[in-house]
Parts: sequence; C-alpha cells; structure tokens
Amino acid sequence: MAMPPQPWPTGEVEQLEPLVRRVLAPNGSPFTYTGTQTYLVGSSEGLAVIDPGPAEPGHLNALVRAIGDTPVIAIACTHTHRDHSPAAAPLAQMTGAPVIGCAALVIESDEPRADAPFDGDYAPDRVLTDGEQLAGPAWTLTALATPGHTSNHLCFALEGTGALFTGDHVMGWSTTVVAPPDGDMAAYMASLALLQERTDRVYYPAHGPAVHNPRQLVRGMIGHRRQRERQILKLLGREPQVIAELVPQMYKGVNPWLWPAAGLSVKAHLLDLERRALVARSGEIWTILS
Repeated sequence: MAMPPQPWPTGEVEQLEPLVRRVLAPNGSPFTYTGTQTYLVGSSEGLAVIDPGPAEPGHLNALVRAIGDTPVIAIACTHTHRDHSPAAAPLAQMTGAPVIGCAALVIESDEPRADAPFDGDYAPDRVLTDGEQLAGPAWTLTALATPGHTSNHLCFALEGTGALFTGDHVMGWSTTVVAPPDGDMAAYMASLALLQERTDRVYYPAHGPAVHNPRQLVRGMIGHRRQRERQILKLLGREPQVIAELVPQMYKGVNPWLWPAAGLSVKAHLLDLERRALVARSGEIWTILS
C-alpha cells in the first residue's frame, strides 16, 4: 500500500466507534507506515491504552491531552518492539495506571532488522496469557496469544463489539515481518489460522488503516505465505542457493533497500521448511530434500 499524502493526523484524537479512539505517533517510516497507532478503549468512566508507542514527548503529551481526567485502568502492550511499548513506563507514571499485557522479552541478535528492536526497559505489572481478560466500566478486553511476529505477541478482542486490536500480527498496509531468531513462521501461520476461525467484524492494527474484511485479508495472508514457500522450494529445486541469491529472484520489483527485510522472512520460511525436513543447509547454502 502506498503511503498516503501528508499531512497525517499525528497527535490528533480520532473517534473510530463509541468505545474506541486512536492517536497516531510521530514515528512514520517505510517500516511503520504513517506511525504507531495508540488506541484508547473505553469511556469517560475509565479506559485502557493499547500500544502506547514510542516514548516521544509530543506523543506522550498528545495521549495525556486525549485522556484528560479519565481514569486509566491499564496500559496494554501487544509486544515489546520499541515502536510499541517504551511509552508505557512514562505514561504509567503520569496516570498511575498499571502496565498489563504481553510478557517482557529481549532478544539479542546480530541479524539485520527491518523492524524496531526490543524494548529492554519494558516491565509489566501483570502479564496476560491467552484468554485472560482486562475489564473496565462497560468494556472487557480478552487477550489472544498470537506468536509469530514475536513470541510474546498478543491481540486484544473488545468483547461484544467484534473489534480486534491486532498490533503487528495483522497490519492494515503491509505483510508482517517475521524475523528470526524470535520471529517464527510456523507460529505465525498457526496464529493466522486462529484468527481465520474467528468472526471479528473489524481489525484495528498498530500500523495502517482499519481492516473491515478481516477474514478475507487473513485468508489472503495465509495464501501469500504458502505461495512464498512454494517459490522457495521451486528455486531450490533448480540448484542449492544462499538467501542472498533467493531474495532478488523472489522480490523482483521491490526496492533493493528492502531486501534485508525480505531476507529475514525468507530465512523464517527456510527454518520452518528445515524443521519439516523439506530442506537442509550446509553453512549458508540451502538445498531441497527429495
């Protein structure tokens, strides 16, 4: 999806539906689209802040203005990449609210990353596991464990409304980066299958527009990943190759500047195929197994 023309609604409060408002952080980039979208869920009696975003002073001030005098029941993070969770700690200090959501996770890696690395300062007051709930006045959020993009990723379902906050698991503008060593393609596909079985009305992702055809989009995402897998097997069927040779063939027409990100997803596919005994590697060379 092409970037929308500026100005973007950075720092503005957008009412999406009766219990949902959105504030866009000023961290737009080729990997975050127009920026991280922080969601305020609830009413004037109490709300939850989902994905508070980067600890950028302008964004924190925008959130404080949007919250006003409303009690904050919880600050909830879908995962701990640095475009999602760093504002949790300062916002908790400002509001007195606990940080409740995904588990802490820091992965050290020398891999080139296309997404924001992990937030090492994230310290939740309470970790939600799959199916656990967070409730406020006239609203309830249910955590859904959706590992794949990261192993600690959660989505949050707003019960009784059909709205699902999908973080980076399903985005409204691009496919999700699945970057080893923590990103796991098998887990990601299983999490997509989990969402495919649900009947959510709308997805509110951390990046990009709301998704009003969620099951159709998820079906397409699953098909896209399966197509990439077939493409890898076909290319390796011709000759053994390294990832750097596979990427230009698989991502023709994509700006070479984005090839390192593509290479991470290719590696995630290869590791999954290796676990399934469909490919093998010697050093950095990958070979198909008959």
